[in-house]
Amino acid sequence: MGVQDQSGSQNTNRSIIIIGALFFIFGFVTWLNSVLIPFLKTASQLNNFESYLVAFASYISYFVMAIPSAWVLKKTGFKNGMSLGLVVMAIGALIFIPAAMSRTYVMFLFGLFVQGTGLALLQSAANPYITILGPIESAAKRISIMGIANKVAGALAPIIFGAILLKNMDAIEARLEGMGAAAKTAELNELASLVITPYAVMAVILVGLSVLIYYSALPEIETDREDETLAATNKSKTSVLQFPNLLLGTLAMFLYVGVEVIAGDTVISYARDGQGIPTDIAKYFTTYTLIAMIVGYLIGTVTIPKYISQQKALQISGILGIILGLSAIFTDGYISVLFISLLGLANALVFPAIWPLALNGLGRFTKMGSSFLIMALAGGAILPLIYGYLADTFDTQSAYWIVIPSYLYIWFFAAKGHKIK
Repeated sequence: MGVQDQSGSQNTNRSIIIIGALFFIFGFVTWLNSVLIPFLKTASQLNNFESYLVAFASYISYFVMAIPSAWVLKKTGFKNGMSLGLVVMAIGALIFIPAAMSRTYVMFLFGLFVQGTGLALLQSAANPYITILGPIESAAKRISIMGIANKVAGALAPIIFGAILLKNMDAIEARLEGMGAAAKTAELNELASLVITPYAVMAVILVGLSVLIYYSALPEIETDREDETLAATNKSKTSVLQFPNLLLGTLAMFLYVGVEVIAGDTVISYARDGQGIPTDIAKYFTTYTLIAMIVGYLIGTVTIPKYISQQKALQISGILGIILGLSAIFTDGYISVLFISLLGLANALVFPAIWPLALNGLGRFTKMGSSFLIMALAGGAILPLIYGYLADTFDTQSAYWIVIPSYLYIWFFAAKGHKIK
């Protein structure tokens, strides 16, 4: 009996390592946008609004694909669904090759949307999978480990790709200003071609991971049985729309993902264009944002629920976001940019805190409620676009006013909104 228990524990640990590798991939691919935005802004000669279509193309796929992903997973199961998601992401990476060769911005955006589609499928499978995999009382610990894997990858991505794509960018931009049309086109074509090798390598790695997961010993988990035990709950309810805490939580998630993406994806461009910091230094600020998030995760694993509740952590996060946002707006230079990076600390505990508060009491409507929260990740598509519009209309620093009402609403949801039944 003891041998069986040990074997089961080893299988669970092996599964956690495999899913951890997936969360690493999520983080790496997602936070590449922070480098792609300034890179494509130069290579495709874009304004701020146009450059933030990179975030839009990546995150709008969550809105479009959340419910179709649930349908696909019902057909394929979790394991095969994760494998399929990685193949879709590889196809998205390969689209970057013809996009670079023709320097077509719309094709780059299409590649990002396809990658986002694969990510939506992966997220829809991996988030509930890691929750159910093992005892429910240790689920928070597993989710924290996944969050750290995700953010470590997010911290590495801008360093690795920044070294390839943003190398000598200030000198290249200075050269471009004095060039004739033909020479400028040739220089921009050469610049765009820098993405070909790294994205080809990424496609190969994604396909390799897909094959590994397809042939892995990951156990298939049955979730429909759990729904039957919850069927008696909320007998009088006929629609998921009858749960105010879910609807208010969905808006909180939408705004949170928007400010999270703004903190990570705009900070390099803000440092360069708004505060005149050289690109070779500016390219590290997204990494600082992700390190701040990792610190926040570690604080959360130590303090929740032993010292503070999830609701209290969410309230503190909202207040901290307001303080850091205002500090960034009313200071200048490196200090202002560092305040934007420190928003990672305010953001760290928001995602894991919104889920249980928004889904509390949903019973048999839990799966549909989860789809609402996945769709709300589209906030990462919309808010950065609004930031880009404000940056073009006013300036890159004033555009950060958008984060203040967002954090204020997150505080409201934590203090009052989640209690409305």
